[in-house]
Amino acid sequence: MWQTNEFADEHDGRPAAVLADGSEPKPLIYDIGSGSNFHSSTDWWDYDGTLGAPKATGVRAQCSCGWFGEKVYPIDWEKVDHSLPTPFNSDTEGPLGDWQVHVAVIEAQAVPVPQHVQELLDRIDVELEKLADEAPLAALRAAGALQRTATRIGADATHHLGQDEVSVERIAVGLGISPTAARSRLNRYER
Repeated sequence: MWQTNEFADEHDGRPAAVLADGSEPKPLIYDIGSGSNFHSSTDWWDYDGTLGAPKATGVRAQCSCGWFGEKVYPIDWEKVDHSLPTPFNSDTEGPLGDWQVHVAVIEAQAVPVPQHVQELLDRIDVELEKLADEAPLAALRAAGALQRTATRIGADATHHLGQDEVSVERIAVGLGISPTAARSRLNRYER
């Protein structure tokens, strides 16, 4: 899974299996016992043609927001090392690059945080990391103060956006997240 700090869960990327006809295979379901629980997988390396799975001929970038890369990169199954926890295939570097371009587009469309504010946030991050190592209880207290500040500022910003009648769709683009996630964030701060 590929992730960014800023867009956690909204823009998680991964290489997705592609079949010879260009379609995405259905999730594989594994019955691992006599219970009612079944394991499923959509990991590209599971589509190797064994155990009844279809054989993928390529991979392409996929994002949790629903975006798919256009370019399909062929899989050379001879080079896939199944002994690793996550089988490595050099062909996943192409989809990674495509996903990084997708995330860069999202970042470019998002409202920029002023540089002096970003620098302050970065400094707080570094200082609190140090404090967590040196004085964890003080770091926990500081984290609580930071959460209270974030909640108050988020509520103020949500109030102003409501007064200005800014659409959820515009807010979503400005934050680099889906309208559903934007609505959820607004609802959380409205409480």
